[in-house]
Amino acid sequence: MTKFAVLSDIHSNVFALDAVVNHAKSQGVDRFINLGDILYGPIAPRETYEYLLALDAYTISGNQDRQIYQATPEDIESNPTMAFILGDLGQAPLDWMKQLPFDLQITGDIYACHGTPTDDLVYLLENVESGKPEVRADQDILELLAGISSPIILCGHTHIPRCVELSTGQIVINPGSVGLQAYQDEEPVRHAMQNYSSCASYVTLSRDSGGEWHIAFHRVGYDVLPAIDAAHERGRHDWVQFLRTGRC
Repeated sequence: MTKFAVLSDIHSNVFALDAVVNHAKSQGVDRFINLGDILYGPIAPRETYEYLLALDAYTISGNQDRQIYQATPEDIESNPTMAFILGDLGQAPLDWMKQLPFDLQITGDIYACHGTPTDDLVYLLENVESGKPEVRADQDILELLAGISSPIILCGHTHIPRCVELSTGQIVINPGSVGLQAYQDEEPVRHAMQNYSSCASYVTLSRDSGGEWHIAFHRVGYDVLPAIDAAHERGRHDWVQFLRTGRC
């Protein structure tokens, strides 16, 4: 049976990506699944894109992939990180991101989205109204799934590793983030996501001949200093903190 490595939220961190891919291959992984938010970040967008092309992963789009190719002149002028990303990427990666699917039925049993099946800006598993992530009630998650009935649901977006079993028997898996272990956001309310570690995160997923799912979460250490140096060079001192400590 195929053994998948499930990756999400790489955020241009090719150093973490390389460590995760090498670790996954050591675990006997056959195919990679990439849940989006791939190239946005002050580290190495173009190099990340080229690495992923060679990996030939199942790949869907994330909200910050859209943000790159939909950027207006005003967005670019007001956001030095966006200006760096677009300057580093060139046209081919933009064309590649534009053709990525919003969601994907990987197999008959495995469905993948970035946020929810209908909105890449909404967290499927977490409510953040308190300012920090709290797992949603079972019924709230089912409503956000909007009728998706696959036994395995893959999602990203929050950067927080989770495995949640639903009353329907479905399992929802968020592999966490490959490239960024903490961040702050103002939408839908001001909140912080923190993993308290610099280690990259991903999941291996397989099903045995008896039909049982095997889900394993992995934390992979890597040399974070080149990523930190890149963030520092581009004036993203918040990312320096996020990358170094996994804290906001």
